[in-house]
Amino acid sequence: MAKRRQPLHPDAPLYHADHPRPVTRRDFLRQGFISGSGMVAGGALLSLLGNPRLAQATLSADLLAMASDAGCALEGLGAGGKIPFICFDLAGGASMVGSNVLVGGRGGYMDDPLSTAGYSKMGVPGDMVPGILDTNPPLNGPNQDTNTSNDDFTDTTLGLPFHSDSGFLRGILGKLALANATNVNGAVIPARSDNDTANNPHNPMYGIARIGADGEIVRLIGSRSSESGGNSVAPAMLINPEWRPTKVDRPSDVTGLVDTGDLTSVLSDPADVRAVMEATVRISNAKLNKVDTLLPPIDGIDKDEVARNLARCGYLKSADIANRFVGVNIDPALDPDIVGDAGIFSTAEFGSSGEFRKTASVMKMVIDGYAGAGTIQMGGYDYHTGDRAVGEIRDLRAGICIGACLEYAARRAARDISNGAIPKPLMIYVFSDGSVASNGNLDNSENGRGKGEWTGDNSSTAASFFLVYNPGGAPIPVTPQPILPSRRNDGVQIGSFRPDGSVETVNAPLAANDVNMLVQTVLLNYMALHGDQGNYSSLFGNNFGSDLDSLIAFQPIVPPAT
Repeated sequence: MAKRRQPLHPDAPLYHADHPRPVTRRDFLRQGFISGSGMVAGGALLSLLGNPRLAQATLSADLLAMASDAGCALEGLGAGGKIPFICFDLAGGASMVGSNVLVGGRGGYMDDPLSTAGYSKMGVPGDMVPGILDTNPPLNGPNQDTNTSNDDFTDTTLGLPFHSDSGFLRGILGKLALANATNVNGAVIPARSDNDTANNPHNPMYGIARIGADGEIVRLIGSRSSESGGNSVAPAMLINPEWRPTKVDRPSDVTGLVDTGDLTSVLSDPADVRAVMEATVRISNAKLNKVDTLLPPIDGIDKDEVARNLARCGYLKSADIANRFVGVNIDPALDPDIVGDAGIFSTAEFGSSGEFRKTASVMKMVIDGYAGAGTIQMGGYDYHTGDRAVGEIRDLRAGICIGACLEYAARRAARDISNGAIPKPLMIYVFSDGSVASNGNLDNSENGRGKGEWTGDNSSTAASFFLVYNPGGAPIPVTPQPILPSRRNDGVQIGSFRPDGSVETVNAPLAANDVNMLVQTVLLNYMALHGDQGNYSSLFGNNFGSDLDSLIAFQPIVPPAT
């Protein structure tokens, strides 16, 4: 009898005989030899902003005048009035659809389904194809004790349809309360991208910032010390070097953003802290006025004064941070909604997984408004290891992290409502570089769950998806979706798949075969949630022409800016 090998630990590296030896950091990341870090991005001039809700007092008038003269914006506005945005960058080529999110032809997953062979390519065996009777549905819910499926291998608890045995879904519903799941909806975008490369311009964060997302401390957050904040690069035309991400992958990185060293331990009175920081600014400014950088003017620009204003701005923002956050605890590890007996993560979970600590740090920063948008990078998703168990375990963990973000958004919204504040939605975008395919052989181990083994990279099965939590109720599709008996069925599919399980690229949305247009589609939908799609062309050009309206998934959930 063949000996069944034990599934790899979620953090174990992946060795592939058909892949070259890993050389770059990104090679090591997607194969799981190193973990993805978390990062926060902020501009050189406009990053260290305070929280006006927590302000003790404004800085003195002379410092405010100095900031105005230097063009230095203080007092961040928290997400710039925009919906908090988190993207998950699953490095390596995860399976997004078929076994996870459900897709179909132009008529959708129920009316225009994939063939049995197409589902097999996506790792779904013939006896688990959506639409047939499921006599033993899986148990989901926060305690893994609830049948949320439609008893036909589909689950529409989140609006966006998932396979009822999806690893992503099991993880999400393991953290997201079912009452909060009713306020979620989502869309899937069939879209090819290259396998196993960081050169796919997947990351939309610079575009989200261009739309106006900003934070009270930093502009962006992500998961790696890279230009994009993740594994996949950002579209070149969107990059603004001033907004380059700043690294955050643990709670101490979050608290370090507002750390004033020993000052607050020596001085307990916030007024004393402010006085010391203001004195530092004035002394530093006096010295700057005596400095000659010897930088010559260029095209009429006084580079000497620009350099001095940069330095002034740094001192001013440090004083602003100290003033606004003295005595304020932003540590995710100490937030009872995140960690503890009633928290999203138990103390044991939080202590045992760097991925959970990273997720908690990023979601705290974004959802609380300290950062405008962020990337959580997770490594090891190049999981075509000749079994299914490795991929299922890693999909489950990604789902747990996605569900944690959704649940924290819901808890924060409830807290805001109880305090008389306006609750905030959340948009989560999930992408990966390429995808995988199955040869149809089944992994019948406990973690393989009787599903198809992942045996190779395959970009033709690739897709991305996004979920939106709205405290006012699940987002409503622009185009009414068919409502089937006894289920939610209002998720949106932007594009389609062929019956054989391949992305349809003929007469299809531009995103189907162009990652840059995939990002643009996400940006368009982010703007549409604000009712601001009319300004898309002025920010990003006329990329979609007359097709623009057909690519929008949901009606606005927040009023457009005036």
